[in-house]
Parts: sequence; C-alpha cells; structure tokens
Amino acid sequence: MLTKGVFGALRTLLGLALVGSVIWQVADRIRVDLFRPTEYFAYFSITSAIFAGLVLLVSGLVLLRGKSESERLNVIRLIAVVSMIIVGVVYHALLGDSALDPRDIGYDWPRVPNAIIHTYAPVLIVVDYLFSLKGPRPKLRKALWVVIYPLAWLGLSIIRGLSDGWWPYWFINPGSEGGVVGMLTYIAVIAAAFIVLGFIVLGMRLAITRVLTASGS
Repeated sequence: MLTKGVFGALRTLLGLALVGSVIWQVADRIRVDLFRPTEYFAYFSITSAIFAGLVLLVSGLVLLRGKSESERLNVIRLIAVVSMIIVGVVYHALLGDSALDPRDIGYDWPRVPNAIIHTYAPVLIVVDYLFSLKGPRPKLRKALWVVIYPLAWLGLSIIRGLSDGWWPYWFINPGSEGGVVGMLTYIAVIAAAFIVLGFIVLGMRLAITRVLTASGS
C-alpha cells in the first residue's frame, strides 16, 4: 500500500507538471498574442506531453485509491514513456537550436515548462516505469503497440500538411530537400525507433523485476 501511495503521488505530480506546462505555455503565448492553436497542438512534443500527462494522472489516481494498474493501462503508459523518450532525444539532438518561426522572433518561451516537457519529464517517466515493479508484467510482444500513436500522429500531420502546406517538423515534409523518399525514410526510422525503444524499455522493466524479485526471495 505504501509503494502504491508513493508511486501514485509521483505520477500524479508528474502528470500535473506536464499538463500544467502546456497550460503555462498556452497562457504565455496568449498574453503576447502569439498563440496559434492549430499549429501549437500539432507538435508531437505537445500532444505527447498532454497524452503522457493524462495517462500519468489516471494511473496515479488508480494507485492512490489503493487499486492495481491494469495490464492495458500499463501498456498505454509504456506508449507514453516511449513517446516522451523520443520527445527528449529528438529535441536535444535535432530541434534545440532550430531556427525560430519568423513570427516568433523576439519571443522567449517560458523556460520552466519547456525544460519539464523536453528534459525532466522524459527522464522521470522512464525511471517511474522501470522501477514501479508492483504493477502487471505484460508480455514482451506488447511493445509493438507503441508504434500506433506515432503513426496516427504522422498520418494526421501529413494529411494536414498536404491540405494547407504547414508542417510541424521539416523531416516529414515531402516538399523538403529529401522529397517523398526522404519523408518515407524518416517515417520508417521513426516507426523502427519506437518499436525498438518499446522492446528495450519493456524488456528492461521485466528484467529488473525478475532480478529484484529473485534477490528478495
């Protein structure tokens, strides 16, 4: 019960931090009249932050009520974990120094919510998933589910981009230097990265659970 309470509280706080960070950014952009909702909510980092935040809140409240997380909720949490890993890695590897939208020149994003979404939350959500060992142990093949969410996002982003010419990220734009082949290559790499990460994260969780269970027996 104590373990459920601790992890329940941590997940609830992290979920509130993610959802709160999105609200903070939206409020700040509204304040300076730079909020473009159809663009803002199209970014994978934002949709993932909202998705992960809500999943953490649901899972945290389940634990705080003294109940056990279902296998389905555990798999959904795995999808959120892998999504946030991708958000953190892609941001720091590819997007951190990207050129600003000309409409945003002179505007400084609030640093705290940006750091929570792209740095702290990806780390903490992984730690929580790997070491909250009292939950269900899904079979390793369940890791394949992690690719559903990014493929759905990619599909909607491409449909939207082809209809109005706006793209949240340059690497999914078939009109960029790489063309359609480049776009499809990036999509294949993204899908493969999600699947590989899904197996790695779930595999690590199962391995840690076995080791700690064996050492405690």
